[in-house]
Amino acid sequence: MKTIIKPFLIASASAILTSIIFTNYVIKEKYNIQNPISNIIPSTYSYNAGLQSATPPTDFIEAASKSINAVVHVKNTSSSSVNYSALDFFFNRQIPDNKIGTGSGVIVSPDGYIITNNHVIEGASKIEVTTNDNKVFKATLIGTDQSTDIAVLKITTEKKLPYLFFGNSENTQIGEWVLAVGNPFNLTSTVTAGIISAKSRDLNENDRQSQSFIQTDAAVNMGNSGGALVNTRGELIGINTAITSMSGGFVGYSFAVPSNIARKIFEDILEFGNVQKGLLGVSGRGLNDKYSKYLNISETEGFYVADIEEGMGAKRAGIKKGDIIIQVDNSSIKSFSDLTGYLGSKRPNEIVKVIYIRNGKKMSVDVKLEKLQIVEIQGLTFKNISNSELSKLNIEYGVRVINTEESIYPIEKGTMVIKINRIPVKDIADLKQIESELIKSMTIISDTGERERILFR
Repeated sequence: MKTIIKPFLIASASAILTSIIFTNYVIKEKYNIQNPISNIIPSTYSYNAGLQSATPPTDFIEAASKSINAVVHVKNTSSSSVNYSALDFFFNRQIPDNKIGTGSGVIVSPDGYIITNNHVIEGASKIEVTTNDNKVFKATLIGTDQSTDIAVLKITTEKKLPYLFFGNSENTQIGEWVLAVGNPFNLTSTVTAGIISAKSRDLNENDRQSQSFIQTDAAVNMGNSGGALVNTRGELIGINTAITSMSGGFVGYSFAVPSNIARKIFEDILEFGNVQKGLLGVSGRGLNDKYSKYLNISETEGFYVADIEEGMGAKRAGIKKGDIIIQVDNSSIKSFSDLTGYLGSKRPNEIVKVIYIRNGKKMSVDVKLEKLQIVEIQGLTFKNISNSELSKLNIEYGVRVINTEESIYPIEKGTMVIKINRIPVKDIADLKQIESELIKSMTIISDTGERERILFR
């Protein structure tokens, strides 16, 4: 009996020892098993589907559902400019039809305030808004800002309306997914997707007009103007405004007014009735290689300060001609549109931190933004001229025409004026005494510095 048990015990022990050695050394070494959960099935793999992207797939459903009901169809009816007389009626000539324009708008408050483009409703005698549930409302024009192409409408309804929350357009990033929501070609409730292709895009070649668009490749066509550009969270980050195209149709480039600017314009119109622009008090242009070589400087990015306006915040803060502004607050300034785009979201009396380069050294200063002092008379908008400009022109006083769009007088934008109706105009305060009079004559300073008197009949 003992002779049988002994071999059995030895065989059993050998089998157990062999199994332990095989499991812990042979298999482990062959397959390198250290952490079966984390190494055999990594987090970037799906057990059933195989390899997956480390970035979760983008889902536009939530963003689309949030935004589609907050974007409306805007119909603009304007009277024909063609004259129609009794003689036309006698000869049975047809009365010219009213002109109809269409676009989009975004509801930004539950009580019916809507942001759209100024060009969508410009010249309208009647504005109608159709919501996504096919209800039609008569809209009231609250205010517009031509420089940013933003307009504010209001519709009245008994129930609260779906609306979009403003996102922070300053935090958007190139490559970020976005949706464009609008009514192209009267196809209501259309959603297209794309990415942000560029920020602070300036469409003006001479780089002197305040523009700062978000560029995207989301498909935008006629009728999308005034519609929403939203991020994947369904937040409003822009108002679709323009495309660049040889044919008039979408070719991959569309542009939106950033939401920070649109929101500021919207709030200004509601609170003040007009736009409150906060200015540094500098003039100049963005740098590039050609302009930097002309100035004989090494920097090729930033805003070059060519002149300082008297009595403004930049002058008081010590900024000088020749300084290169490279940052305002946390926003990098590489071009003119970077600067105007950021300041477009600010108001007078706000303080910004300006970082600039002077003689190769980086410096910083706090600057209080000032309100643009202007006066409008009979469609002409005037502003004061800085002392440095007066010295260049060798004159003691005068004002500059900065807008002529609503004027009947053949005066060009940028004209220096020293007298109106033979009354000296030392600054815009002097214009108050003639604002109720017709302008019969104007003494201006020509481009060559000569005085010219213009008579209006």
